[in-house]
Amino acid sequence: MHFQQILANFYASPKQPMMKCARICVFALCFYAPFALAGQANGEAPLTQKSPYLTMLAHLYYLQPDSYEPPLAARTLYGVQDSARAVKLAVKLKQVLDGKGLYVRMGALPRDSNYIDSTSNQHIYTPFPRQLPEVYLERVNGKWYYSAETVGLIPELHKEVYPFGADFLLNLMPKFGQRKVLGLALWQYCGLLAILLLAILAHFILSRALRPVVHRISRSRVYPALVPTALTWRIARAASVLIVLRLIGLFLPPLQLPIESANFAIIVMRLASVALVIYILLKALDVVILYADRFTKRTESKMDEQLLPVLKRAFQFLLFLAGGIQALRILQADITTLIAGISIGGLALALAAQDMLKNLFGSLTIFMDRPFQIGDWINFSDVDGTVEEVGFRSTRVRTFANSLVYVPNGKLADMVVNNFGLRAYRRFSTNISITYDTPPALIEKFTEGLKGIVANHPKTRKDYYEIHLNEMSSSALNILFYIFFDVPSWTEELKAKHEILIAVIELGQSLGVRFAFPTQTLHVEELPGATSLAPHYQTAPDAMDKTLQAFLEQYRSKVEG
Repeated sequence: MHFQQILANFYASPKQPMMKCARICVFALCFYAPFALAGQANGEAPLTQKSPYLTMLAHLYYLQPDSYEPPLAARTLYGVQDSARAVKLAVKLKQVLDGKGLYVRMGALPRDSNYIDSTSNQHIYTPFPRQLPEVYLERVNGKWYYSAETVGLIPELHKEVYPFGADFLLNLMPKFGQRKVLGLALWQYCGLLAILLLAILAHFILSRALRPVVHRISRSRVYPALVPTALTWRIARAASVLIVLRLIGLFLPPLQLPIESANFAIIVMRLASVALVIYILLKALDVVILYADRFTKRTESKMDEQLLPVLKRAFQFLLFLAGGIQALRILQADITTLIAGISIGGLALALAAQDMLKNLFGSLTIFMDRPFQIGDWINFSDVDGTVEEVGFRSTRVRTFANSLVYVPNGKLADMVVNNFGLRAYRRFSTNISITYDTPPALIEKFTEGLKGIVANHPKTRKDYYEIHLNEMSSSALNILFYIFFDVPSWTEELKAKHEILIAVIELGQSLGVRFAFPTQTLHVEELPGATSLAPHYQTAPDAMDKTLQAFLEQYRSKVEG
């Protein structure tokens, strides 16, 4: 029943004029009170376009199924004279917002008629500055409208969101497909099923098509088999899923899902896309690290090997940080407020993280001063072992007991570190003890032979060594054997030391030199006609020279062979 008929009935039924007036007043109060109260609650009359809130409310409200009046919604567009065209543009703008899953939070819209944008210092308001900056409202003659620039871009934006048209899926379905079940029409369920099947088929084809492409891009002519096949397969599958998500985002808007469902689906797909991009970049980083590691092994310096794991972790941290920031932007979190909160709590954070910062600066000190490198043998604070890794926080040392020691870099930078790995030569000092009854001439030949061993060994220092009769101890004559090895590792040092000691023993056996050890000797006088118990030495100069020369020639051929 129309308002005029209701008012006529109220006016015609009573006969007395006072009763007529009373009934008219009661009816007017009941009919207009809700609107008056609503306007009073908002501080403005409804549908007056006096604020961005009222303008967007009018546009969205009059395009809902229960209150569908497109001509009223078209009033929010500025500068459109043709009413039919204005209606089409208003509907298309609503479809663009729905297709992009942009949920309008009415409580966040400004209700001030004199609202000024803080960036441009003008009377404009952009509801979606990150997702849709082209759409904004501006104040004209005291009212807020969708700007003329926005109105001009509506067809282009609609074509971008709906490249095949907004109703092409609906037109493919028969009339019974428009029946609704659980809030969705049957044609929408069919569209979702078709998109799911197409996504599975597209992933199956793309993953196998991208695999040789990824393998060819990651393969090098120098190291054709360096990158594992499993790694390229993972990159190909992740790239395939990313492309499929893009395709789903292209076909999802024509389904015209409810705004809540569309918003949820689009947010999930964007978050999944960010996760896939980070995953692909991490796997690509693994490929780069494989080639970099192979390159660093070809260089003489170990500094690049030491920096490589640190750089890998730094890039991983940056990728995760970028992914987290992008995820927060998708969730429309206020990053500025978050950063401000971190700044306010910066003091507490600095106090809590002072050990971490100390270790970080300790790492920088180690990288700049380079007191040791990976593979060096170091000794500090009762720790003796080989450096395996230098990280941001700690240094990992493999001890000679095959255990791992993790030392914070902040503490390690303050310690006295003895780096055996930086030695130009590795010293070997010992005493060779011979018996007291060794003749001086034989001692001279023996020391000459020791010097020949050092001079002919390929891993000894030739310009400096000390081999002399140095001490007369209580039970032996001690020959100082002080030499240096020119070897890069402890293992090779032990091997060279073994070869030298074996040669010393063979030299002693060849010359007839007896090595002494702590003993107690009982001397018995020689009896008439009995042979002396003292050992007999060959001290003839020619014989000793001949024996020494034969030994050195044999040792030289052994070392060179």
